[in-house]
Amino acid sequence: MRTHHSPARRHGETVDRVSGRIVTAGVAPPYSRLAPEQCAALSEASLEILERTGVRLLAPEAVELLARGGAAISEGNRARIPRRLVERALETAPRRVVLHDRSGRPALPLEGARTYFGPGSDCPRIVDHRTGERRAARLADVRDAARLCDALPNIDFVMSLFIPSDAPPALADRLQFEAMVGNTTKPIVFVTYEMSGCADVVAMAEAVAGGADALRERPFVACYINVTSGLVHNTDALEKLLFLAGKGLPALYVPVVSGGTSGPMTMAGGLALSNAGALAGLVISQLKREGAPFVLPGFGGDALDMRTMVDPYCAPEPRGMAESLGHRYGLPLFTLGGGSESKVVDGQASVEAGLTMLLGALSGGHLFHDLGYLESGLTGSLAQLAVCNEIAGWIASATAPVEITPETLALDLIDAAGPEGSFLKLPHTRRHMRERWYPTLFDRDNHAGWLAKGGRSLSDRAAEQVSAILERHRPEPLPAEAAAAVRAIVARAAGDIPAALETEASRA
Repeated sequence: MRTHHSPARRHGETVDRVSGRIVTAGVAPPYSRLAPEQCAALSEASLEILERTGVRLLAPEAVELLARGGAAISEGNRARIPRRLVERALETAPRRVVLHDRSGRPALPLEGARTYFGPGSDCPRIVDHRTGERRAARLADVRDAARLCDALPNIDFVMSLFIPSDAPPALADRLQFEAMVGNTTKPIVFVTYEMSGCADVVAMAEAVAGGADALRERPFVACYINVTSGLVHNTDALEKLLFLAGKGLPALYVPVVSGGTSGPMTMAGGLALSNAGALAGLVISQLKREGAPFVLPGFGGDALDMRTMVDPYCAPEPRGMAESLGHRYGLPLFTLGGGSESKVVDGQASVEAGLTMLLGALSGGHLFHDLGYLESGLTGSLAQLAVCNEIAGWIASATAPVEITPETLALDLIDAAGPEGSFLKLPHTRRHMRERWYPTLFDRDNHAGWLAKGGRSLSDRAAEQVSAILERHRPEPLPAEAAAAVRAIVARAAGDIPAALETEASRA
C-alpha cells in the first residue's frame, strides 16, 4: 500500500484551513550570515572577476553566444564578461522555479524561505543497514534509496544516492534514472556522466511527462552540473547547460572551488570565485534562451582539511554565506548539508547532519541535498537518511509559524479549570494533541520502557525502520507505456552490452 502524507510545513509557511494548502507567510529567510553590504561586496568582487580575469570556456557555442552578447574574447576561448550581461541575465532568469511530481502536480516551489530536503548523489560505497558492512554500492541500492525516499514524509526530492558498481559505466547514469523514476513519484535531481547521458535522461523524462512541451511546462526533473572550477568551464558542463536551457529545463550549475587548491584559502575569495563561475553560467543560459530556469549554488567558500586533504562536507566556517549572497539575487538555490564526515551512523553523524540541516533551513536554502552522506560523500547510508528524515521533521516543527488565537490561548478553559484543575481529559486536549510533533526514531520513553523495547541505539532503530519500509512500501508504478519507453531508451543506449538490458523488475 502507498502511504500518503500531508506536506511538512517549512519556516514562514502556514496551512490554509479551507484548502489545506501550504501558504508562504514571507519571502525572507529568518537568518542571514552576511550583512547586505557584505553581500554587495562579494557580488561586486564576482563581477570584477568576470570583467577583469574572465573565464575559460571549453565549448565553442558558449564562446560564440558571449561574443555576440558583447563579451571580450581572447586566446580563442577566454571570455571577459561585462556586468551589463550579468545584470540582464538576472532580469530574465525566473525568480521562481517549480518542480513537479511525476504525475505533473506542483510539488516544490523554489522561492522565498522555503527549504526542501533530499539525499545526495553518487556515493561509490554503502554502509549496509542490514549488516553494517561497508561495501561497493549496487543498482539495487539505488532502487532501495529511491523507494525509501518515496516513503519518508520529510524527504522532498530524490537523487541517486549511489553509483552502482554492477552497472556498465557507460550506462550507469541511465540505469540510475530508470531505477529512480520507477520507484518514486517525487521530483528527481539527476546527474549524468556525459552529455549523451543527459540527453537520454531528458528523453526518458519527456516520455514519462507526456512529451517535451509537457516536461518543460511541468518539470519533475532538474540536472545537477558540476563545473571544473570558477574560471574553467569544461565542455561537458557547458554542453549540458546549453542543452537544458534550449529545452527550458532547470539547470543546477555548480563550479567546484576548493580553498587552497582551485581557489583562495579565504572564504570570501573562494565564494566570490565560485559565484563568478555561477554567474557566468547564468549569462550563458540566458543568452541561449531568455527565461531558462537556472538554480544558483547555495554553497561555496569551503576548503580542504589541510591536515588530511579530505574535502569536509560539514565544516562550519562557510555555512550560510552562499545562501545570503544567493538571496541578494532572488534566484532559487541548490544548497547542501545533512551529511557527515563520520564513517558510521553514530553521534557525530547525527550532530553534523542536524547542525547543517538546521542552519541551511534558517538560511533559506531551497533544494537542500546530501542527506544520507557519510565519509565526506564517499559512502551513503539508508539508516543515516532515515535519521535525517527525523531531523527534517523536527526542523519543520521547530520553525513552523505559531498560531495565537482565542482557541489556542484557551483563556476560558484555564479559568474554568482553575488552580487545581486538570486538562488531561478535556476535549480541547484531544482536539490539539496531534498538533504536537511525535518522533518515529528519537526515543522519548523512560528508561524501563526503553529497555523493554530492546534498549536499542538510534542507529539500530533507524536500520530497523529502513528494513520495515523496504519490506512493505510499494511505490506507485510507472504506467506501462511510460516504463516501456524508458526501457527502450536504455536499451538503445546499451548497444551491444547485454548486461545493461536487465530490467529493474528482474533485479527485485
